Amino acid sequence: MSGRARGFVPPAIAVPALIGLALLVLPLVALIARVQWDTLWQDVTAPAALDALRLSLVTGVVATAVCLVLGVPLALLIARSGPRWAGVLRAVVTVPLVLPPMVGGVALLFLLGRSGPVGRFLNETSGVTIPFTTTAVVIAQVFVALPFLVLTVEGSLRTVGVEYERAAASLGAGRWRILLRVTLPLARPGLVAGTVLCFARAIGEFGATALFAGNAPGVTQTMPLAIYTAFNGSGVGQGTAVALSLLLLVTAITVLLFVRGWRPGAPR
Repeated sequence: MSGRARGFVPPAIAVPALIGLALLVLPLVALIARVQWDTLWQDVTAPAALDALRLSLVTGVVATAVCLVLGVPLALLIARSGPRWAGVLRAVVTVPLVLPPMVGGVALLFLLGRSGPVGRFLNETSGVTIPFTTTAVVIAQVFVALPFLVLTVEGSLRTVGVEYERAAASLGAGRWRILLRVTLPLARPGLVAGTVLCFARAIGEFGATALFAGNAPGVTQTMPLAIYTAFNGSGVGQGTAVALSLLLLVTAITVLLFVRGWRPGAPR
């Protein structure tokens, strides 16, 4: 590697860099070392584990679909707004990323719980109760995962620009035709990456789900909740919890590799 490519970073910087890398990698190595490989299949296919896995996948897919329906228009709105409004909207969308998940769960309870304005209205008019149901799991996942989709797609849309849209409009294409045939296809790498990241965040959600949806096996107990419950002495066994943790780790790595493959300019 040439000196220009390496830059002029002092060699001593490698010491804290390697310590930081070890801090990220060694806990994962310790997790893999605790996997009971001879019983891995039995652990993953245990009834409680399958229930948690099924619930995580189903709610994750539903939450991702909801995020697509709501997030793509929001990303378009931000990308095509002026700098001032775009900055405000982007800041609002970013809040769930920096907000502690437990706070998000409390906020959802205050809004959609029986004493919250929306929750009370739904309960009084139609008898619908959202907290501690599977629907609450989906809502909590949407709350924490939506920013990943919106910010990724919005960045892709800004990179694409509006020149091709103007060219299509000058040729007589309507707004919807431009959106479906020009804008979204050009933003496809960001759309795919945002969707995958959104799904990964949804199935890994814990804090907001625990507070807003509870931890009922088969109803609201997703994989992260099953893992947490196991290490607190109930629910699935610790062997199953470690196996589920490994499954989530493999999912995260797969997601990162998939996103890397779709990143604009990624090597093929």
